[in-house]
Amino acid sequence: MSKLTKILLAEDNENDIELTLSALAECRLTNEVEVVRDGAEALDYIYRRGHFADRPPGHPCVILLDLKMPRVDGLEVLRQIKGDPGLRRVPVVMLTSSREEKDLHTSYNLGVNAFVVKPVDFGQFVEAIRAVGVFWAIVNEQPPGVDRPELATV
Repeated sequence: MSKLTKILLAEDNENDIELTLSALAECRLTNEVEVVRDGAEALDYIYRRGHFADRPPGHPCVILLDLKMPRVDGLEVLRQIKGDPGLRRVPVVMLTSSREEKDLHTSYNLGVNAFVVKPVDFGQFVEAIRAVGVFWAIVNEQPPGVDRPELATV
Protein backbone atom coordinates (compact mmCIF):
# COMPACT_ATOMS: atom_id res chain seq x y z
CA MET A 1 0.00 0.00 0.00
CA SER A 2 1.40 3.42 -0.89
CA LYS A 3 1.87 6.18 1.67
CA LEU A 4 -1.48 7.90 2.10
CA THR A 5 -1.70 11.62 1.50
CA LYS A 6 -4.31 13.89 2.95
CA ILE A 7 -7.39 15.27 1.29
CA LEU A 8 -7.67 19.04 1.79
CA LEU A 9 -11.19 20.37 2.36
CA ALA A 10 -11.43 24.16 2.18
CA GLU A 11 -14.92 25.07 3.40
CA ASP A 12 -16.26 27.81 5.69
CA ASN A 13 -19.74 26.37 6.37
CA GLU A 14 -19.72 24.09 9.45
CA ASN A 15 -22.76 22.10 8.26
CA ASP A 16 -21.15 21.47 4.87
CA ILE A 17 -17.92 20.41 6.60
CA GLU A 18 -19.78 17.86 8.73
CA LEU A 19 -21.79 16.54 5.79
CA THR A 20 -18.70 16.29 3.58
CA LEU A 21 -16.70 14.43 6.23
CA SER A 22 -19.60 12.03 6.84
CA ALA A 23 -20.06 11.37 3.14
CA LEU A 24 -16.34 10.74 2.62
CA ALA A 25 -16.34 8.37 5.61
CA GLU A 26 -19.17 6.41 3.98
CA CYS A 27 -16.86 5.85 1.00
CA ARG A 28 -14.42 4.23 3.44
CA LEU A 29 -11.54 6.37 2.26
CA THR A 30 -8.61 5.85 4.58
CA ASN A 31 -7.05 9.24 3.89
CA GLU A 32 -7.14 11.81 6.64
CA VAL A 33 -9.08 14.91 5.68
CA GLU A 34 -7.50 18.21 6.68
CA VAL A 35 -10.10 20.99 7.03
CA VAL A 36 -9.35 24.67 6.53
CA ARG A 37 -12.05 27.29 6.89
CA ASP A 38 -11.06 29.99 4.42
CA GLY A 39 -8.91 30.58 1.38
CA ALA A 40 -6.03 32.15 3.31
CA GLU A 41 -5.80 29.03 5.50
CA ALA A 42 -5.93 26.85 2.37
CA LEU A 43 -2.95 28.70 0.89
CA ASP A 44 -1.09 28.53 4.20
CA TYR A 45 -1.66 24.77 4.27
CA ILE A 46 -0.61 24.25 0.66
CA TYR A 47 2.52 26.41 0.98
CA ARG A 48 3.37 25.20 4.53
CA ARG A 49 3.35 28.59 6.18
CA GLY A 50 1.81 30.15 9.28
CA HIS A 51 -0.01 27.57 11.42
CA PHE A 52 0.96 24.84 8.89
CA ALA A 53 4.69 25.66 8.62
CA ASP A 54 5.60 22.48 10.49
CA ARG A 55 3.33 20.08 8.63
CA PRO A 56 5.12 17.27 6.78
CA PRO A 57 6.11 18.00 3.17
CA GLY A 58 3.91 16.82 0.33
CA HIS A 59 0.74 17.88 -1.39
CA PRO A 60 -2.81 16.71 -0.82
CA CYS A 61 -4.02 13.99 -3.20
CA VAL A 62 -7.07 16.16 -3.98
CA ILE A 63 -8.30 19.58 -2.88
CA LEU A 64 -12.04 20.05 -2.32
CA LEU A 65 -12.44 23.79 -2.59
CA ASP A 66 -15.44 25.97 -1.77
CA LEU A 67 -15.89 28.91 -4.09
CA LYS A 68 -17.24 31.58 -1.73
CA MET A 69 -14.99 31.78 1.34
CA PRO A 70 -13.84 34.63 3.57
CA ARG A 71 -10.46 36.40 3.30
CA VAL A 72 -9.42 34.72 0.03
CA ASP A 73 -12.06 33.20 -2.24
CA GLY A 74 -11.84 29.84 -3.94
CA LEU A 75 -11.09 31.32 -7.36
CA GLU A 76 -7.99 33.06 -6.05
CA VAL A 77 -6.85 29.87 -4.29
CA LEU A 78 -7.39 27.98 -7.55
CA ARG A 79 -5.53 30.68 -9.52
CA GLN A 80 -2.50 30.36 -7.24
CA ILE A 81 -2.50 26.54 -7.24
CA LYS A 82 -2.82 26.18 -11.00
CA GLY A 83 -0.33 29.00 -11.60
CA ASP A 84 2.35 27.23 -9.58
CA PRO A 85 4.31 24.64 -11.60
CA GLY A 86 4.86 22.57 -8.46
CA LEU A 87 1.14 22.39 -7.68
CA ARG A 88 -0.74 22.58 -10.96
CA ARG A 89 -1.12 18.79 -11.26
CA VAL A 90 -2.77 18.45 -7.84
CA PRO A 91 -6.46 17.78 -8.59
CA VAL A 92 -8.85 20.51 -7.46
CA VAL A 93 -12.60 19.97 -7.22
CA MET A 94 -14.68 23.11 -6.78
CA LEU A 95 -17.57 22.41 -4.38
CA THR A 96 -19.99 25.29 -4.43
CA SER A 97 -23.58 26.36 -4.09
CA SER A 98 -23.06 28.80 -6.97
CA ARG A 99 -24.92 28.11 -10.16
CA GLU A 100 -23.51 31.25 -11.82
CA GLU A 101 -22.23 30.46 -15.29
CA LYS A 102 -19.35 32.92 -14.90
CA ASP A 103 -18.08 30.98 -11.86
CA LEU A 104 -18.16 27.76 -13.87
CA HIS A 105 -16.33 29.31 -16.83
CA THR A 106 -13.77 31.09 -14.65
CA SER A 107 -13.07 27.91 -12.68
CA TYR A 108 -12.44 25.85 -15.80
CA ASN A 109 -10.39 28.64 -17.39
CA LEU A 110 -8.19 28.60 -14.28
CA GLY A 111 -7.74 24.83 -14.54
CA VAL A 112 -10.18 23.28 -12.08
CA ASN A 113 -10.48 19.52 -12.51
CA ALA A 114 -14.18 19.33 -11.62
CA PHE A 115 -16.98 21.72 -10.69
CA VAL A 116 -19.68 20.29 -8.41
CA VAL A 117 -22.74 22.28 -7.36
CA LYS A 118 -23.75 21.36 -3.80
CA PRO A 119 -27.33 20.12 -3.80
CA VAL A 120 -29.65 21.69 -1.22
CA ASP A 121 -31.27 18.34 -0.38
CA PHE A 122 -29.36 16.46 2.34
CA GLY A 123 -29.49 13.06 0.63
CA GLN A 124 -28.42 14.49 -2.70
CA PHE A 125 -25.56 16.41 -1.04
CA VAL A 126 -24.24 13.25 0.63
CA GLU A 127 -24.54 11.30 -2.64
CA ALA A 128 -22.71 14.04 -4.60
CA ILE A 129 -19.82 14.05 -2.11
CA ARG A 130 -19.69 10.25 -2.10
CA ALA A 131 -19.54 10.28 -5.91
CA VAL A 132 -16.68 12.78 -5.83
CA GLY A 133 -14.83 10.64 -3.28
CA VAL A 134 -15.32 7.43 -5.23
CA PHE A 135 -14.28 9.11 -8.48
CA TRP A 136 -10.98 10.39 -7.08
CA ALA A 137 -10.29 7.18 -5.13
CA ILE A 138 -11.24 4.56 -7.70
CA VAL A 139 -12.01 5.85 -11.18
CA ASN A 140 -9.52 8.66 -11.73
CA GLU A 141 -5.91 7.85 -12.59
CA GLN A 142 -3.72 10.33 -10.70
CA PRO A 143 -0.87 12.08 -12.51
CA PRO A 144 2.66 10.95 -11.63
CA GLY A 145 3.79 12.36 -8.30
CA VAL A 146 0.29 12.66 -6.82
CA ASP A 147 -0.66 9.86 -4.43
CA ARG A 148 -4.01 8.21 -4.95
CA PRO A 149 -6.54 7.98 -2.13
CA GLU A 150 -7.09 4.42 -0.97
CA LEU A 151 -10.12 2.53 0.22
CA ALA A 152 -10.10 0.82 3.58
CA THR A 153 -10.05 -2.94 3.39
CA VAL A 154 -12.55 -4.66 5.64
